[in-house]
Amino acid sequence: MEAHDKVISSISSRVKHFHQQQKPFRIYHGATNSTRRSHRRSDNTIDTSQLNHVLSVDAATKTAIVEPNVPMDLLVSETLRHGLVPPVVMELPGITVGGGFSGTSGESSSFRYGAFDANINWIEIVLPDGEIARASKTERQDLFWGAASAFGTLGVVTLLEVQLKEAKQYVKLEYSLASGAADMLKRVQEACAVRENDYVDAIVFSMDTTVVCIGRLADELPNGTKPVGFLGRSDPWFYTRAKDVIKELKKTAAKAEEKETLVTDFVPLEDYLFRYDRGGFWTAVYAYQYFITPFNRITRYILDPFMHAREMYRAVHKSGLADYYMVQDVGVPYNKVVEFQAWLDKELHIYPLWICPLRIRRDDPDSGHGLHSEFANPDVPDLMNFGVWGGVKGSRREVIEKNRALERKVQELNGKKWLYAHAYYTEEEFWAHYDRESYDALRKKYKAEYLPSVYDKVKVDVEGEERARNATLKTRFKAGFWDLWPLAGLRGFYSAVKGGDYLLQKDKGKRKGEETVTAETETATKTQ
Repeated sequence: MEAHDKVISSISSRVKHFHQQQKPFRIYHGATNSTRRSHRRSDNTIDTSQLNHVLSVDAATKTAIVEPNVPMDLLVSETLRHGLVPPVVMELPGITVGGGFSGTSGESSSFRYGAFDANINWIEIVLPDGEIARASKTERQDLFWGAASAFGTLGVVTLLEVQLKEAKQYVKLEYSLASGAADMLKRVQEACAVRENDYVDAIVFSMDTTVVCIGRLADELPNGTKPVGFLGRSDPWFYTRAKDVIKELKKTAAKAEEKETLVTDFVPLEDYLFRYDRGGFWTAVYAYQYFITPFNRITRYILDPFMHAREMYRAVHKSGLADYYMVQDVGVPYNKVVEFQAWLDKELHIYPLWICPLRIRRDDPDSGHGLHSEFANPDVPDLMNFGVWGGVKGSRREVIEKNRALERKVQELNGKKWLYAHAYYTEEEFWAHYDRESYDALRKKYKAEYLPSVYDKVKVDVEGEERARNATLKTRFKAGFWDLWPLAGLRGFYSAVKGGDYLLQKDKGKRKGEETVTAETETATKTQ
C-alpha cells in the first residue's frame, strides 16, 4: 500500500495541475483491449500504467484488493491460490479490472452475476479536482455507479475491491445443438433458469446451426475422462472445438433419432475462463485469410505466439485494418432476439456470432446514476448479447454505414451497444440512447466538466478522418500506400513481433508440458 499511495499522490498532484488550468487530460493505461487506440504518454496524459498489482486476497471475506491495470489472467492466478475466483471473468486475459469496471463488461456468468461492475464492492478514485475519494454501494453511490460506465470521464479509478467466490478445478461443459434463433433462445433461457449452471453462452455458425455451451463447476474428473484444454499450443481453439462438436452432435443425432444429444468436455477452470484467447474468439481466421495462409493444426501451431488477443490487439491497432471490419457487441431484449438475428443474417451475414445472456438489472436501489441509470429499474429486461465481429466489403464509408445501420437497429429494438468499440452515432443519437441528464449532473457535481465526455472518447470522427487523409498530396499517398495489401497487415504483424518477443522465447510460459517462466518474466507477461 505504501508504494500504491506514492503513485496515487503523484497522480493526484498531476490531476490538480490540470484542474487548475482547466486543461482536459486523457488516461494512459499502458495497453488496451478496445478497438480504439491507446493514448500514449504526452503532456496532457495521466499515466496509470504502474497500477498493475493485486495488493491482497482475503479468503475469509472472499475479496481481493486490486489496482485497475491488473489483467484478468493475473487476477485469476492470484485468487486461485486461495481457492477463489471472481464471479465474472472477462474471457480475454488482457482485459483489466479497471477496464471491466468502467466498460460494463459482461461474460458467460453474467446471466447470474450481472456485469463485472456489479461484483465490485468499492473503488478508490482521484476526482477531477485531484481529491482522492472512495465510493461504494453504500457511500457516494452516485459516484460509484456513475464511474462504472464512464470510461474515466468522472475521474481516475485507482483501486477496487473485487468480490470472489469458491473455485473448482474443472468446468463440466455440455454442448448442444440449436436449430435456429427461437430454439437457441429457448435453450439459453432454460439453462439460465437452472440454479446449478454457472456459465452459459453460444456460438451461431449459421441461421440454423448454433452450439449452446452450458458449464458447471466440478472438482473431479469421471473415471476414464481426460480434460480438454484450450490454452496449450497443441490444443484446439475453442472455436475449432465447437465446429468439431457440431459434427459429433449431428452424427449422434442421426443415430438417436428424436432423443436429445449432448457432447461433454471437462475443462480446467483457467482454460475455460480464457478459452477464447487463442484466436481472439475466431477473428484470427481473418488474418489467415488476409495473408492467404492455410488454416489447419500445423499453421495454428507455428503461428500460435501471434494468435492471442494481446498480440492481435497490438497488430490491429498498428495495421489500421479494424477500420474495415465490424467489431461490435450489442444487447437486445429476449423478445427481440429472433428478429435481430434475422436482420443480422440479411443485412450483414457475418458468422460466427457470439451469444451471451446478460443480467443488467442492478439490485442496489441507489444505483440509478450515470450513463446506464435505467439499470436500477426493477423491470429492466435481461439482454442477449450478440458479438458481431467480421469483415465488411466496401470502402471505409461503406463500412461506416453498415456500423451505423447496426446502431440504428439496436436502438429500434430498445437494446444497448457496449462502448469498448468504435461508435458512429451523431451526438444527438448517442444521447438519445444513454442518460445524459444523470451523467451531466455527476460531471457537474464532481467538477469533471472540463474533461472529455464519454461521447468524445468513443465517437469516430469520420469527417476528421477524411480531412486528415486528404490534407496534402503527401499524406494521401502515405495513407494509400499503407492501405495496400499486404503492407497494412505486415505493419501490424511487425508490431506484434516487436512487442511480443517474450512470447517467442517462452510461449507465454504456462503451456502444457513446458517449462514455467521465472517470476520476472511472468510479471512482464501479465502487465503487457
